[in-house]
Amino acid sequence: MSASPRPAGLRPLAPDDRDRLFVWRNQDEVRRYMYTDTLIPRERHDAWFDSLSTNETRRYFIIEWDEEPVGLANFVDIDGHAQKAAWAFYLAEPAARGKGLGAWVEFQMIEHAFGVLSLEKLWCEVLESNAAVWKLHLSFGFQKEAHLRRHVVKSDGPHDVIGLGLLRADWAAVREDCRARLLKHGYAV
Repeated sequence: MSASPRPAGLRPLAPDDRDRLFVWRNQDEVRRYMYTDTLIPRERHDAWFDSLSTNETRRYFIIEWDEEPVGLANFVDIDGHAQKAAWAFYLAEPAARGKGLGAWVEFQMIEHAFGVLSLEKLWCEVLESNAAVWKLHLSFGFQKEAHLRRHVVKSDGPHDVIGLGLLRADWAAVREDCRARLLKHGYAV
């Protein structure tokens, strides 16, 4: 049994994360998988960050590894009436990538969606070129629901997007296998 090299955690976004997120959101490796790959001006970032505290349809979390911030996870378009939301995450610090931390984040966010938020559906959209992430989602029970052709235009041209959905019942069917997989790799869940 391998052990996680560092303990992982999620914490709510805090005011002192403003500058960190500005840097992360403008990293080439992060922008590469976002819908827009242009640099984000400081004023636009600050306006976005300031809007988060008053927006009930969004929740943001800092991903920590060994108590160090390494990425961001979020829920957006939270709809209590329809009991659904979208979600996404990224690992901004290169040292945190390739360690299984993304799978741990996926498990925690799904648990939060169906537990704390009492949702019935979680969905996400991933650039088709980001196969590692949409395949990760599939391994957690998400189903491909859409292939949106030429859906996003970035500096290098149009990109296809894969839409994925996970229902509460889907999660119930795979949860224990996903949990066992994470425990085998040393992640506490």
